[in-house]
Amino acid sequence: MDWNRLITIKDYEPFAGTEAIRRIEEKARAIHDLHVIHMNSTYSGGGVSQILSSLTLLMNSLGIQTGWRVVHGPPDFFSVTKKFHNALQGDEINLTTRKKQIYEQVICENAARNHLDHDIVIIHDPQPLPLIQHYRKKSPWIWRCHIDLSSPNRNVWNYLVPFIEKYDAAIFSCRDYHQNLRTPQVFFMPAIDPLSIVNREMSEKEVDERLEHYGIPTDLPLVVQISRFDRWKDPEGVIKAYKIARKRVDCTLVLLGGMATDDPEGAEVYRSLISHREERIIILSRQDGALVNALQRRAAVVLQKSIREGFGLTVSEAMWKGTPVIGGNTGGIRYQIQDGVNGFLVSSAEEAAERIVEILENPELREKMGQAARETVRQKFLLTRSLEEYIDLIGSFEADFRIASGVGSFLTDGNPG
Repeated sequence: MDWNRLITIKDYEPFAGTEAIRRIEEKARAIHDLHVIHMNSTYSGGGVSQILSSLTLLMNSLGIQTGWRVVHGPPDFFSVTKKFHNALQGDEINLTTRKKQIYEQVICENAARNHLDHDIVIIHDPQPLPLIQHYRKKSPWIWRCHIDLSSPNRNVWNYLVPFIEKYDAAIFSCRDYHQNLRTPQVFFMPAIDPLSIVNREMSEKEVDERLEHYGIPTDLPLVVQISRFDRWKDPEGVIKAYKIARKRVDCTLVLLGGMATDDPEGAEVYRSLISHREERIIILSRQDGALVNALQRRAAVVLQKSIREGFGLTVSEAMWKGTPVIGGNTGGIRYQIQDGVNGFLVSSAEEAAERIVEILENPELREKMGQAARETVRQKFLLTRSLEEYIDLIGSFEADFRIASGVGSFLTDGNPG
């Protein structure tokens, strides 16, 4: 294999088909040589970073000059933005002047470091949202929100709206998150990269090696949940469901998670779970894409028992590997799982336990659901579809703006241009 070769759109032809690849190439030619920048809050540790890692490389391979930057800030900043994240998903918050000051000051400092003189600027999630007010904006700015906005805390939402309404478009993951905004809203569901380390094909030998390396036993069926250590993912509920289910079926639970650099609560959630460890309850904190891949392939069933979920890439990841998924009946998970067809939707630990038992006791059901799950992802949730939606949106703006020269400059007074 040539380790110095970037993956190109042609490599996705076996998954998306020749017609889709040709269509994407043709659309990309219309915006060839545009300079696009994506900005979020971390290079690793969550679904957004996974998406951007693949998306930015593929956009570059199509001749669209695409960069990726992250917000830099002290722990206090990420503590505040995590509280904002939680509040946007329905939590209460004490929205003090000090929180706002920390948030806006750090973004002002980031604006001074980042010269966003690009043809298209795409800002991801709330952390870098106020950047827009620090530039003389002469090109399209797009805000891409990956959070479950079905019932946001109105204090935080109302505080953020004036920033959002400076943008030329807002992208949400599904129509359930539609908001009352002057800014035009579009809806893109995220997608997985079938050629990433997390999703590429693995041999049985490679799967065995990864599981053996971490001492994960495979003598009993594996029940697996893979996600950031975040209370919205309900790891306590997963453990409860497993303990109920194992009274009827023998199995091993593996909870694998990581901690994103922009999520200061992750370590606390992980520590809270350690006391639940047993011989058959394995709780690991690792950043190992191949381990994720191996577990999703070897699992008899994968859980994503989220309470709130903007989308939940780990659902599509497991489905792509032909593994049935039991998901929380919430947010973007409902757009991936058709209950009883390619997986199950549940609203409690007790329901999850019943479904675990049902899948483990019925190999034919497991096989049938797994096949339906993979086909669902092939049709709806592969990177090529998401890429095409971004190209279409960028192309629509390019036609309007015609990409004027001298697109942006930093405003030291912080006033909008």
